[in-house]
Amino acid sequence: MTSKSGYVHPEFLVDTAWVAEHMNDRNVRIVDCDVPEQYQRAHIPGSVNQPDHYQKDPANNKVHILGPEGFSKFMRDLGIGNDTLVIGYDNSRGLYAARLWWALNYYGHANVKVMNGGWRKWLSEGRPITDAPTKAQPADKFTAKANASLIATAEQMKASIGKKDSVIWDVRSQGEYTGETTRGNKRSGHISGAVHLEWLETVDNKTHLLKPADELRRLLESKGITRDKRITTH
Repeated sequence: MTSKSGYVHPEFLVDTAWVAEHMNDRNVRIVDCDVPEQYQRAHIPGSVNQPDHYQKDPANNKVHILGPEGFSKFMRDLGIGNDTLVIGYDNSRGLYAARLWWALNYYGHANVKVMNGGWRKWLSEGRPITDAPTKAQPADKFTAKANASLIATAEQMKASIGKKDSVIWDVRSQGEYTGETTRGNKRSGHISGAVHLEWLETVDNKTHLLKPADELRRLLESKGITRDKRITTH
C-alpha cells in the first residue's frame, strides 16, 4: 500500500526527527556506515562503525558477502541481535547505508531502515554530534539465514539477457558503462542489453534525500525499468 510519501515501501526509510527522538532506545542500534576515518571525525552519538562497510568475506578476497557465521559475528559485535531495530546512515548519499540494509535483509533481518538524507541532513539541522567512539556491548544472538531471492548469480544474469519480461539495470557510472573507465578490471563495458541509470541519479545531490517517488517513477520508466518486469541490478 502506497503511503502519502508516494513510496510503495516508505517503511524502508526513517527521517532524522525520528532518529533524534529514539536514538537512545535500548532496542535501537544506529550504524554509521562510512569509513572509519569519517566516523572518527564526527558521528551521531551512540552510533557504531563497521570494520568493513561492504560486509565482505576476507576468505574469498572480499569478492562476496560474509558467510552466515561470519555475518552473525559481524552483527553481534556491533550490538545487533535478532530483536534489534537497525538504523543505517552515511555521508555517501545512502550508498553504504543501503548496502547494510540489503545485507541484513539478505540474511533475514528485515528490521532495518535507512536514515533519509543521512549525515548531511542530520548536520544541517544542528543535531548532536560527537567524535567519541561507541563500544557496543556484543549481542547474545543473531540468526543469519540467507534469502537466495535477494541475490543474482552470473547464470541468472545470463538467462535474463534478451527477455522481454526482464531488465538488467547497470547502476555504475557512465564511463564504466561505456567502457571508458576500467577501474582496473581486465574487461570493460557492460552486459549486453543492460540499461544504464547511475544510482546517483536517484538521490538529490544537494540534500542527499532520496528523490520524490513520482520523480523516481518517471526516471525509471524512461529507462524501461517498470514494475511488471523482473529487475536485476549490478
